[in-house]
Amino acid sequence: MTDEELIERKIAEVAAVADDLPGVIIILSGDCRQVLYMSAMGLAKLNTTVPELKAMGEEYYSRYFNADEAHKYVPQVADLLERNDLTYSLTLFQQVRTGPQGSYQLHLSTVRILAQGNQGQPLLTVCLSCILDPDCHINTKAQRLLDENAFLRAQSARFASLTNRERQVLACICRGQSSGDIAESLFISVQTVDTHRRNLRQKLGTTSAYELGQYARAFDLL
Repeated sequence: MTDEELIERKIAEVAAVADDLPGVIIILSGDCRQVLYMSAMGLAKLNTTVPELKAMGEEYYSRYFNADEAHKYVPQVADLLERNDLTYSLTLFQQVRTGPQGSYQLHLSTVRILAQGNQGQPLLTVCLSCILDPDCHINTKAQRLLDENAFLRAQSARFASLTNRERQVLACICRGQSSGDIAESLFISVQTVDTHRRNLRQKLGTTSAYELGQYARAFDLL
């Protein structure tokens, strides 16, 4: 059987049951650069057709996915393909333009290699993608993680400007310790702690304990 025949057979097998599954099924080329099949639910949500998706090629990702997240999942997909293991699956959160007026909705997607070619290379990949209910507590936690990641990327330069001592003081502040407690635990004077507090506010551009807490949480100080 040629690779082309295997592709046709695998797509037909999946298409026979895809619309009965609780999610959108997407079959992509072995390098994940082109969509070769999508179940009816997905086509309806994206308001497109399989031929249109095929013609898009890699534009599929920039058109429907949040580009700010690409740095997270592209290396993961590359690792999946490099492993080339039919038993290995990758699960990830993605923001996809399936909401009203093309707004982003959070999806949970699972990807794995569906078939290998005659040379043993990844021939097809398959993805099951499900929209997360906005009222689901998992969705709330996932969105919080996404927000923290976005904050981390945006504020990494400011955080990098802090000295090790300033980071220690920041962690103590966010644990609710007073200047006296911080001075005692770090073996420095209260005046030095207060100087660090002023420097932290200036360097991070913060005006409240909540804003300082954002940095401590995003950069794993707590």
